[in-house]
Amino acid sequence: MTQQGSQASWRALYPFESHFATIGGFQYHYLDEGPDAGAKDRPTILCSHGNPTWSFIFREFINEFRKDYRVVVVDHIGCGLSEKPGLDKYPYGLQRRGDDLLELIDKLGLTRINLVAHDWGGAVAMNAATRRPELFEKIALMNTAAYLSDRVPKRIRLCHTPILKRVLLQGLNVFPRAATTMATAKGLSEQVKEGLLAPYDSWRNRIAVCEFVQDIPTSPKHRSYEALKGTQERLGVFKDEQIGLIWGVKDWCFPPEVFLNKFLEYYPHAFVRKIEDAGHYLMEDSPRETLAATREFFERA
Repeated sequence: MTQQGSQASWRALYPFESHFATIGGFQYHYLDEGPDAGAKDRPTILCSHGNPTWSFIFREFINEFRKDYRVVVVDHIGCGLSEKPGLDKYPYGLQRRGDDLLELIDKLGLTRINLVAHDWGGAVAMNAATRRPELFEKIALMNTAAYLSDRVPKRIRLCHTPILKRVLLQGLNVFPRAATTMATAKGLSEQVKEGLLAPYDSWRNRIAVCEFVQDIPTSPKHRSYEALKGTQERLGVFKDEQIGLIWGVKDWCFPPEVFLNKFLEYYPHAFVRKIEDAGHYLMEDSPRETLAATREFFERA
């Protein structure tokens, strides 16, 4: 990657040691931080990003929690610093991504997991977690969904158009660039924008950005419809007290009145914290409030 190779300024915000595991035959990048990183019996915070982000968006979580927890942050295949295989080699679907996450969890021997999941990383992580609930203690969901929904914004539906998706998303990098302004309520520094965009600097490196958008089911014929339906049907394996809903209110993509309220149908007594001045990228808009709410949730009795 050209920006990575040039020691771009975003590197100062992301000084963490990279780790790689072979997952499903591909190189899966993750961060593993904390005083006992690698210890299999230590409480772990596991972070799952969405699209078009990567582990970079959880950098403040690492800085905040690595004193007290083992913190593992993944880059899903095709994203961040993970391998970026072509469509002929990797399906880029929800079920496979859930399988990947479970394989990494098993490979690292993670138990007593406190999950943090954002955007479509919530669907991925909940697909995995609801299949192995005994591994998870608490789950913090942030501006995400893990169930079927008819509410798909027009801007996202446009990205499903065959020609537009390849030209705009994969060719011109419109989706990641637009997200650096549309997903934030307060704006981002040039250094942060550079970090968010760094792994997606070529047609080949943007395949996952394109395919993540395509993986939002819009009909029962969609490749990931059954996987998301199955995730939704298993949501009841977790109890209310295990679920935290931490939400940036100024989010046009996952507005709380639609998506947070839908989660409350499954978990009516969940921990809820609305961050009024934050957009979709709540970790960028209001990091202190987001981190404080997460710590309060994870450490409450």
